[in-house]
Amino acid sequence: MNQPIKVIVIGAGNRGFMYSLYINAMKKQYQIVGVAEPNPVLKERMRTRCELGEDVEFFDSWEEILAKPKFADLALIATMDELHYAPAMKAIEQGYNILLEKPVAQTAEECVDIANAAAEKGVKVLVCHVLRYTPFFRRVKQILMDGTIGDIMSIDHVEGIGNLHFSHSYVRGKWHSEKETTPMLLAKSCHDLDIIQWLVDRPCKKVQSFGHLTHFRPENAPEGSPVRCYEGNCPVADTCPYECVRLYVEKTHKKWFACGFNKEETIKNLKNTDYGLCVYHANNDVLDHQVVNMEFEGGVTASFSVNAFNEGGRYIRIYGTKGELYAHLRDPEIMVYTYEDMERHKIPVVETREDIKGGHGGGDAGLIMELYQYMSDCYNGVCAADIDVSVRNHLIGFAAEKSRHEGSVVDVTQFCKDNDYVNK
Repeated sequence: MNQPIKVIVIGAGNRGFMYSLYINAMKKQYQIVGVAEPNPVLKERMRTRCELGEDVEFFDSWEEILAKPKFADLALIATMDELHYAPAMKAIEQGYNILLEKPVAQTAEECVDIANAAAEKGVKVLVCHVLRYTPFFRRVKQILMDGTIGDIMSIDHVEGIGNLHFSHSYVRGKWHSEKETTPMLLAKSCHDLDIIQWLVDRPCKKVQSFGHLTHFRPENAPEGSPVRCYEGNCPVADTCPYECVRLYVEKTHKKWFACGFNKEETIKNLKNTDYGLCVYHANNDVLDHQVVNMEFEGGVTASFSVNAFNEGGRYIRIYGTKGELYAHLRDPEIMVYTYEDMERHKIPVVETREDIKGGHGGGDAGLIMELYQYMSDCYNGVCAADIDVSVRNHLIGFAAEKSRHEGSVVDVTQFCKDNDYVNK
């Protein structure tokens, strides 16, 4: 493909904006020609930070931009979870290839609909499983493909969301309600289910899950604490890690999250929105810890744990017939212990830390770089997965939720059949 891929951006929030920055940096490969975003502040941020000229069209909604006859090659859909399905189906109908933020959709049925529609129309849909594109997981995959630890027997994988991140997104924030968005396992951890399936490289046969919302509940609120944290007069305000003024106004924790574009808007939102609520009175229903056990074809097993009660980060341990591998996503090295020489070997993730650039451990930038090859029909990598692989991984998550609610072990193959999906 000699000409740049023309891109329309649907949703210019955090994820859509970050992807657009990487897209804009690759001017020979991409050209943004349209943006749909209802928030005028986010529109202006896109216009200025992505250096978009007067020839770029701006729209107030996904309906408006997709009502126009097709005028680009690729639609980047980075709306909220509940607004993935409808714009994706409309974009497919118009013949757009799609880069779709995860999760694919809110239900198993909707995920299958998108996969089937893409197949019928002959368009490509790539889901933003950015962990695949990190230097860390690329190196892990290569170690496994090289046979360094032999055949995989089992995997232990942990995602620590981080207590502050969890309170921001899943207690006070946009993902506080399963009914309004998606279960945490899909909203936050379809990344991780995808990584496990990718590393094992075999179909998942059975799944079992347990999980609860245990801590962020009204009965655990400190005695005398107000419903709205911003009201003050809380007896534990000086020691509570979730005290909203320190978290959002003073930013003593130096974290990425915010609830306003400036101090004035932040204070207004703390007074009037859920970001100003006490984390124990936030009307949230999302689990704060969950475990998922999986059995794959050939008897390979895996366990995945996700919870709020930590600093944050991902850990993985892989047990093989010739050795074991263990590491933290933030580590500069991967540790491999081999049985033959009974030695620990430190394998660098990259040559230098400067080789890891951008969000998600370099995964955001890696995705956009490989997206061009994938859409140009010249892809020879191992990271990109088509929509069918992504849907299969999502169905593992939905099957895990079925298990959690019913207290049963779920046959994933049968679950896929029940949802009219046969892995292609």
